[in-house]
Formats: sequence, C-alpha cells, structure tokens
Amino acid sequence: MRSDRTPRSLGYRFPAEWEKHASTWLSYPHNELSWPGKIHTIFPYYHQFIRELVKGEKVNINVTDQTMLEHVRKALEDACVDMQQIRFHLNPTNDAWCRDHGPAFLVKNGSEIPKVIVNWEYNGWGGKYDAELDNRIPLRIAADLDIPVYSPGIVMEGGSVDFNGSGSLITTESCLLNPNRNPGLNKQQIEQCLMDYYSVEQVLWLGDGIEGDDTDGHVDDLTRFVNPDTVVTMVEHNKKDANYKPLKENVEILNSFRLLTGKQLNIIELPMPQPVYYQDQRLPVSYANFYIANAGVIVPTYMCKQDEQALAILSECFSDRPVIGIDSLEIIWGLGSWHCLSQQEPV
Repeated sequence: MRSDRTPRSLGYRFPAEWEKHASTWLSYPHNELSWPGKIHTIFPYYHQFIRELVKGEKVNINVTDQTMLEHVRKALEDACVDMQQIRFHLNPTNDAWCRDHGPAFLVKNGSEIPKVIVNWEYNGWGGKYDAELDNRIPLRIAADLDIPVYSPGIVMEGGSVDFNGSGSLITTESCLLNPNRNPGLNKQQIEQCLMDYYSVEQVLWLGDGIEGDDTDGHVDDLTRFVNPDTVVTMVEHNKKDANYKPLKENVEILNSFRLLTGKQLNIIELPMPQPVYYQDQRLPVSYANFYIANAGVIVPTYMCKQDEQALAILSECFSDRPVIGIDSLEIIWGLGSWHCLSQQEPV
C-alpha cells in the first residue's frame, strides 16, 4: 500500500453520487438463497428500477453466462425497458449486491487516464456468505474496460461508505472496525487506507447501524450525504423500538462533526418505516437506501404511512431531479434495496 502510488497521490477523486454518471452497474439477481422462497417476486420491482435508470444513463448488467443473458434480455424487453441503454457483461457473480462487490471508479479530469478502478477485497460481509466470484468482479470489469486498477489489499464494501464529493467520507465503526473484516488493522490504518484509495481528506465515524442489517451496520441504511454539507439520517420515534437508542446516538455524533470547511453538518431527519418482519425475521427497512441516478432519486418504499413523508423530505433535498418511490417490500427480504443493488460509474 505505497502512499506515493495511490489514487489520492495521483490526483484522482471519488465523485459524489449526485454527480453525473456515465452508467450504473448491476449484477442481475439469481441466487435463490438471498430471497428464500421469494426470488420470483422481486423481478417486477427490479425491472421497474432499471426502467427508471435507463431514462438518464446506460446500465451495465453482469450475468453469469450466455443462457442467462438471453433470459434477462427477454425479461427486460417484456418489461418495456429501453434496450438501447443496456449493456450485458459475462461476469459470473455469487449474488446481486453490486454496491459491495462492484468496482469503485475514481476520476481525474484532463488526464490521459481519466478513470481508474479501486479493487477492494470483498469477503461476503465478514465471511457470512460465499463471495469468491463477487470478489473478482472489479478486476474483470477493469480488464473489459481497459482501466488501470489499484488494489489496497483490504476488505471494503461500497455500502459501508458515503461521500460528499468535497473530501469527506462517512462510515460506521460497527462495520469497518468489525474483526471479521480486517482484524490485522486498527482504526487509524483503516482510515489512512480510505483516505489514500478513495482520495478523501476526512473520515467521519458513526456508531451502529439499524436492526436486521446483516452487513454489521452499513452506512447506506443509516446516513447519506445529499449535498456537500448536508446529510439525511434515519431516526426512530418509538422509544421501545430497538433502533431508537442507536439512531439517537448517531444524531448526537453527527451534531459533533465539523467538515473540512469548519462548518457543522446540516442534518435532516428521515423517519424510520414501520417495522417489517418476514418469517419472524426483522428486515432492515430504511429510506436511506436510495440511489441517486441521473434522471431521478430512486427510494425504497414499504407501503406504510411514513412513505409519503420520507419522499416529501427527500424531494426537498433534490430539487434538480424527481424523487421516485419503488415498492421494496419484496426486495428487502434479500436484506438490501436499491442502493445495495447498484454501483455508479462517473463520467
């Protein structure tokens, strides 16, 4: 991990998600173990997600083989997706969560090499799931696109970090300091790696994630930047709910942060949806798992009274593009939603 040959030292940057995309990358769902007994129910909503994406950008989709490619092509055509915006790639995956196993693209304007990929290691959220195929995805895409690769050699997941595009990164101690990720590294070493390879100047640490999240507390279910000095963060108003205390503590931590400019964060609270259970398992429902696409902000909804309030709050945050709710009650049985499923490629 030579500090003189990292993306940061070479002038690359990781853009904020609201900056213009060249495309979105997806890994088409196929692992029935992620949606036990229900994978067939997710596709109408997943295809709706793709229909919204293609309104403003190309969509690159990883599929296992040619047979799967033809099946997915037919399914998307039947779902009235604009196929001129779709590109397929024969990249076998274990699962669909492209946020965590997909490539991290960094850019450098005016460079002869305008784009590079950071190839973080991925171990299935601390060894919980098989990830051998997923872990190869960044290298396969880099080879396909002929883009240089930087490999830090440590475990990192895209859902564990969020960016303001102006030098600040936000994450959680419960995930990145979990011994099932990088047991040989301390907080300072992990922070330095984040700074060197995501090209940021500041790492802001929150505490715990939400109930039901099997990633050990990904920040994309918790707190998200919506502009360089503003975050939305989930809050629970029911004092008897398991999420009440950790979410309250995270708001207190957010209030203590100061950005590189010296400014205090502008904090906008989002209500937690009503709890959702399936087969006696609490699911990690959250409005923070939205995806900021070129043509809109795609937000998971859960057919509860808080949906309308959350969409209204997010609409005020994103005046430059529509905020679109897509029912996530079937998708969330896989323990993730639209942000978890997608990875942006900046221009």
